[in-house]
Amino acid sequence: MKQLFDQLSYQFSKDVTHAYSTSFSMAVGMLAPAIRPAIHSIYGFVRFADEIVDTFHEYDKKSLITRFEEDVELAIIHKISLNPVLNSFQETVHKYGIEMHLIDSFMKSMKMDLHKEKYKTEAEYNEYIYGSADVVGLMCLKVFVNGDNAEYERLKAPAMRLGSAFQKVNFLRDIKDDIELLNRSYFPNVDFNNLNNEVKDQIIAEIEADFASAYEGIIALPPQARFGVYTAYIYYKQLLNKLKKTPSTKILDTRIRVPNSVKLGLMAKSYVSTKLNLL
Repeated sequence: MKQLFDQLSYQFSKDVTHAYSTSFSMAVGMLAPAIRPAIHSIYGFVRFADEIVDTFHEYDKKSLITRFEEDVELAIIHKISLNPVLNSFQETVHKYGIEMHLIDSFMKSMKMDLHKEKYKTEAEYNEYIYGSADVVGLMCLKVFVNGDNAEYERLKAPAMRLGSAFQKVNFLRDIKDDIELLNRSYFPNVDFNNLNNEVKDQIIAEIEADFASAYEGIIALPPQARFGVYTAYIYYKQLLNKLKKTPSTKILDTRIRVPNSVKLGLMAKSYVSTKLNLL
């Protein structure tokens, strides 16, 4: 039965989410049950592509990402895939009207990671962030508003700013691995080997501006999505606050984390705030 295969596909995407990111998995658990499978499927699709370009160093990554992109297109065209992650993703694409240009932009940014080591201009940097993060936020927004195009357009700009903020926090948190393991530097014209507090503060100010714009969209989200998205928002804000307090000379020495006990506290805080309409 196709229905059983679809159920197994969504379960597999859920398992992928939990295995790769307990924080994101926790945030998805705060969404309404009806939309959780779709968000798991989007995460599974994004994670698999990201893994190809970031970790499969012993293999022909260009060939793998090309084949993966072809499989995504075929899954969407034929409305089925034997890859469980892509099978669940294609169903989400059709159910919520996720546009193909969002998927194409994401894949373009993933392929940039195969050869791009430094982003020297704001244009290059913004193009990469749009494809790697903003469009993921827009895919999720399609689910949050249940495919309502008017609501999607109304909340589109803040959703993109939230995606940008999350990605930039990741860039700053993961800069040690990006430079030492992947030989990448995303922030344009920044020498992280000689990072000073002034430059770090400029980056953080840019991220804080993204968060401020994103917040206006979060409070306007449908109730089925607001709690989960706000949970992710305050978690990343906590990460940014820790990075803000970390001296620039230490950014390359350690990977900033938020302990599980603090994550649970943030989740409780977000629950109270959303339930009592305190956002």
